[in-house]
Amino acid sequence: MALTSSTAVSISPKTIEERLRRIFHPSATSTLILAAIVIGILTGYMAVIFIWLIGYIEHVSFDIVVPFLNAHGFRETAIIWIPAAGSLVSGPLITFFAQEAKGHGVPEVMMALAINRGRMRPIVAVVKAAASSVCIGTGGSAGREGPIVQIGAVLGSLAGQIARMSDEETGTLVACGAGAGIAAVFNAPIAGAMFAMEVIAGKFSTFSFGNVVIAAVSASIVARHYLGAAPAFVVPAYTLRSPQELLLYAFLGIIAAFVAYAFVQALYFAEDLFDGWKFPDFLKPAVGGLMLGTVAYFSPYVLGTGLSWIENALEGGLAWKLMLAAILVKILGTSLTLGSGNSGGIFSPSLFMGAMLGGAFGYAVNILWPTTTAPQGAYALAGMGALFAGDAGAPLTSILMVFEMSGDYRMILPLMAATATSVVTYGLLSSESIYTLKLVRKGIYLQKATEIDVMQGVAVREVMTTNLNAVPPDMPLSELEHLFHTTYHHGFPVVDGDGKFIGLVTLKDLLEAKKRGIFARHTVGEIANTSPSLVYPDEPVWHALKLMGMKDVGRIPVVARDDPSHLLGMLRRVDVIRAYQRGIQKRLESHTKEDRMQLAHLTGLEVREFVVQPGAPVVGKPIKKARMPEGALLVTLRRGGNVVIIHGDVVLRPGDRVTALVKEKDIEKVQHLFSPMEEEKLRHGPFE
Repeated sequence: MALTSSTAVSISPKTIEERLRRIFHPSATSTLILAAIVIGILTGYMAVIFIWLIGYIEHVSFDIVVPFLNAHGFRETAIIWIPAAGSLVSGPLITFFAQEAKGHGVPEVMMALAINRGRMRPIVAVVKAAASSVCIGTGGSAGREGPIVQIGAVLGSLAGQIARMSDEETGTLVACGAGAGIAAVFNAPIAGAMFAMEVIAGKFSTFSFGNVVIAAVSASIVARHYLGAAPAFVVPAYTLRSPQELLLYAFLGIIAAFVAYAFVQALYFAEDLFDGWKFPDFLKPAVGGLMLGTVAYFSPYVLGTGLSWIENALEGGLAWKLMLAAILVKILGTSLTLGSGNSGGIFSPSLFMGAMLGGAFGYAVNILWPTTTAPQGAYALAGMGALFAGDAGAPLTSILMVFEMSGDYRMILPLMAATATSVVTYGLLSSESIYTLKLVRKGIYLQKATEIDVMQGVAVREVMTTNLNAVPPDMPLSELEHLFHTTYHHGFPVVDGDGKFIGLVTLKDLLEAKKRGIFARHTVGEIANTSPSLVYPDEPVWHALKLMGMKDVGRIPVVARDDPSHLLGMLRRVDVIRAYQRGIQKRLESHTKEDRMQLAHLTGLEVREFVVQPGAPVVGKPIKKARMPEGALLVTLRRGGNVVIIHGDVVLRPGDRVTALVKEKDIEKVQHLFSPMEEEKLRHGPFE
């Protein structure tokens, strides 16, 4: 039927143009959602490939190579050498290509968000996948989740950088990749999203959470298509037998916190031992692998992720003595694997130890109260969540993770009781989780919601005073008093004749010596503080300021990390003020850079900085006379430490730093304007 003129719909060219613009130039929110979907899908595929690769290497290593070697002279000892052989591949990969791939990966993601504005190197994903698959596939006692979290986070970071997104948007995409990794590996999209918020981002944002959920669901869809939709563990139907039983689960949480604390301490103790060992870094994982293989010869369950052993514990099929021994062996094996510099996660080892602890605990309570307690498998399930919640400081993730992996909601109350007491108890033992402790050891202190003080981005070495004015320990106090009067300083480092740092002497020490009547015939060494608070040059000024406040001191010596007797400088209150100014400047520069990137993204122009060279044709000439390419725009001009407002009459000088927005094809033309030019080129004249 033909349309009448009153019902006909006419679409003007302008309307079509507006619709096309909305399609091809989506809003920032739409772009972020689309990026989250893409990152989730890519991370899901990476997880599938990663899991397949681990399984393939494991099959070749233990189903083909080990039997072959044992049949040809090794006499059942081949298992000792397999982890070391794998580490001869993973060790060099990590050492020579991506040091960030060392260890369990999650702290590196947290550090990238906190310090590097979410920027991560693409090669880290490749090395992490290769090194971790070889390490775990050849028996390394580590988990799959740490590597895939880092791989997903790198994909998110790369997407943010390619799309020139803001720091906040890039950080959201990093969290999307991390959450998608957990969701794909454990078939747990809700827990994956919560892990990204609770551990990686450290804060809950409705906007970010929505995107992370989208990425996690996308990754889960891909993983379920290839790996199946069944829960990670098949768990019998357990339930709470009586309300009083919650007290037993709470007590299990307390014990789990102590085991978690022991695991964290053992892991970093092993890391310190290997880091302090004068031996080639790329060979250290092989040594750790050889030691792990030796342990595996007597206790094979130490190898790999241990997921099959967890399922046996959940079914109640393991002896209590074996489970208690497995806890100790797994702590040792994981510490050797990751402490020596290999690559893998701590999620699965934590779940393994928790299941073994809960299973052994359940066996004991079943003997004591057989009619009022659930089977030991129920306690193994609660123990998994309790131990990981303790060492990772992630109670919500633990509860949701165990619930999704088991598919049993009836155990939620016991799980919550065990998890809550574990987190509280662990908090009394240590203020840092297994993730944040690694950052603290590097001098990085995350605040609530990952907000970092402006001085966290300024290292001590950037502002410390190197003009030391040190005094010898045998200097008479009368000379020290004269020095205080003539220099107006309030403290001096004390250094002996060999240049070794001994301590610190302050005006307060001198005045107290006078009060005690020991001024005459005494020396600096007798009143100096020989054990002052110290800081290292790579630590943030924030940490030094915290020490100053706690100790009520006005200066702190800066010493070499590997040799505390080597004095590098002093950090004083005036240096802290300078650090604050530098921190503010860094933050402003970061925001300015972000704004420039956004502007470049909108205009299609490149942001470039040019330095005016002596002899350049623009030197001594006003900007308006320069023949800038069409569309080029000068944004800022820095002269020394000052910013000069740009206008046509500004005369350029050598050393001026000019930031401009230019088309990619015109970059070279603009560069010629600020560089010395040959006389023949000058005839054509870059000026009107």
